[in-house]
Amino acid sequence: MNFGEQRADIKMTKISPEIDETMMTESILAVSADVSFASDHFPKYKLGSDNQILEEPRGDNNGPSLKEVVETETTQLSEQHKRLSVRDLASKFDKNLVAAAKLADEAKLREVTSLEGHVLLKKLRDALESLRGCMAGRNKEDVEKAISMVEALAVKLTQKEGELIQEKFEVKKLANFLKQASEDAKKLVNQEKSFACAEIESARAVVQRFGEALDEQEKNPENSQKTQEVEELIEEVQEARRIKLKHQPSKVMDMEHELRALRNQIREKSIFSIKLQKELAINKKAEENKSRVYALHGSETIGSCLRLQPCSDNAPLLSKSSIQWYRVSSDRNQREIISGADKTMYAPEPLDVGQILLVDILSNGQKVSVTTTGPIGSAAGLGGYVETLLRKSSSEFNVVISQINGQDHPSHSTHSFNVGKMRIKLCRGWITKSREIYSTSMLLCGVRGDGNAPAKSLFWQPRKGLSYVLTFESERERNAAIMVARKHALDCSVMLGGPDDEM
Repeated sequence: MNFGEQRADIKMTKISPEIDETMMTESILAVSADVSFASDHFPKYKLGSDNQILEEPRGDNNGPSLKEVVETETTQLSEQHKRLSVRDLASKFDKNLVAAAKLADEAKLREVTSLEGHVLLKKLRDALESLRGCMAGRNKEDVEKAISMVEALAVKLTQKEGELIQEKFEVKKLANFLKQASEDAKKLVNQEKSFACAEIESARAVVQRFGEALDEQEKNPENSQKTQEVEELIEEVQEARRIKLKHQPSKVMDMEHELRALRNQIREKSIFSIKLQKELAINKKAEENKSRVYALHGSETIGSCLRLQPCSDNAPLLSKSSIQWYRVSSDRNQREIISGADKTMYAPEPLDVGQILLVDILSNGQKVSVTTTGPIGSAAGLGGYVETLLRKSSSEFNVVISQINGQDHPSHSTHSFNVGKMRIKLCRGWITKSREIYSTSMLLCGVRGDGNAPAKSLFWQPRKGLSYVLTFESERERNAAIMVARKHALDCSVMLGGPDDEM
């Protein structure tokens, strides 16, 4: 059963104005035939000294007086009238309409991506067709095989487009259904509110009349009204109580459950749409890689290491090529060179998060560019770990010195790398290797180049003429140390980065 058939099973229910939830559990004092009266006639009074009204003694007076019951009913009806508001419910409908509109916009963007895929496949097939006419023998067979593979990819892309079109149809159908449901529900709510307000006002008038009759009876005991009128008033109070019970919030709760189910289904469809979009992007990337000479391998998150590798045997040797890495903004309008990143490997650092990495390969006068599929992402749990470290006065990490001033360091003993709020210190036990406050001459960034563990190493220049390459115990500690140091340096009005970084 698809999503549209599931929605067909949802029935609209007539709703009533929203009532406070405490009314469901609040015990309601009944004014009905179940009320136990002390007698079947009005009590008798006599005048005492100073014209005071004295009530004749009665045998039993356990229950509340009729006047107290009427006052309680009047108070409860007033509170219920004040709670008749549908603004919260209307707000929930509007939020669901906004969510449906966002899904429709995403479907339009996917159509543009699909069109670009067809254009790329057509250009590739035309290029192969022109190439087939110039080939002969085994090379011509290879070209024909490549043409058949491109046609198969086009068929697969068409199938993906069909799935996306079906998905768009279901989302649009859901949005229209939700909009119609919102309008119908608002009409029902307004109608029920008007009916309830009229009935409650009528009930309040009846209760007020009953109270006035009791007051008049107490003031003029000798001019008591007939028992039949009292019974009619009691019946009217019973009708008012029935009206109040009729407008309980059970129907509103049913509508809220339906809205919650709609939100869950919208969320599931949105997740499925994003998954299809990612699969389409991966297929598009795979198609582009087949025509590329080089490709990047590795996870596109900090804590990993990206490696540049050839995609074919005819690719020029990377060892004889010139390589340079760049940071590119997500809108691809700005491009920043990463100074020192001129090797086949590069470990992204916190400054690369949200940026696209691009690498240029220059060989025999020809330049080839390769980029990541998307912006570099952050590592899971890294943000919470950094927040915990920032609450401390200083953070200490275990490191091994790999290089000093660009020369390999023979000792592999463990040192302490202490990042404080005002300075950074490198020491081993009581022996301090370096201790410097944050300044414009200090540099700190991830290692940019080949190495045993570039994702665990960082470059630190305490001052001009002295630099270290430090290797941490894990990738998370290396990235956390960089982020904590940059935050403390920023508090000291110092932008801490790598060589020639634009901060």
